[in-house]
Amino acid sequence: MGISDTIAEFINEMLKEDSTAELQRSELANRFNCVPSQINYVISTRFSPERGYIVESRRGGGGYIRIMRVRQDPKSLMMHTVNALGEAIDQRSAGALLSNAVASGAMSEAAARLMLSAVGEAALAPAPQEKRDALRSAILKQMILRYLGSN
Repeated sequence: MGISDTIAEFINEMLKEDSTAELQRSELANRFNCVPSQINYVISTRFSPERGYIVESRRGGGGYIRIMRVRQDPKSLMMHTVNALGEAIDQRSAGALLSNAVASGAMSEAAARLMLSAVGEAALAPAPQEKRDALRSAILKQMILRYLGSN
C-alpha cells in the first residue's frame, strides 16, 4: 500500500469514529514521514466535495484541516451531484461522483456503471476531444435526472 493510501486510510478511520476529523498538516506529515504537500494531495484527491466531503482549512501556526463527511438523503445527494457537474466534467471526476452516489446508497452500482460507460472515453470518441467534457456533463446530468424521476 502506498503512502497516499495509508494516509487516506488513517483519515477514514478518524471519520468512522466521528463524522468530522480535525487534523494538523505538519503532525500528519511527521507521523507518516512525508512532506506536507503529500497531505494536501491526499486531501484534495480523496476527500473532495465530489466524494461527499467538506474540507475547511486554516493556515498558520495553529492551522488545521477539518474534514466533514456530508450526510444527505439520497435525493438531495443526487441533486447536489447534478449541480456539481457544472458545464464540463472529466471522466475521473464523473467516476468519483457516481462512486459517491453508490457508496451513499443513492444509486445502484449497476446504474452507476451504465452511466459511466455512457460517458466514458470510448462512447465519446466520435466527439472532438475539446468538447468531450462538456458533452459528458450534459449526458450525465440528463441520465441522473431521469434516474431520479424513475425512483
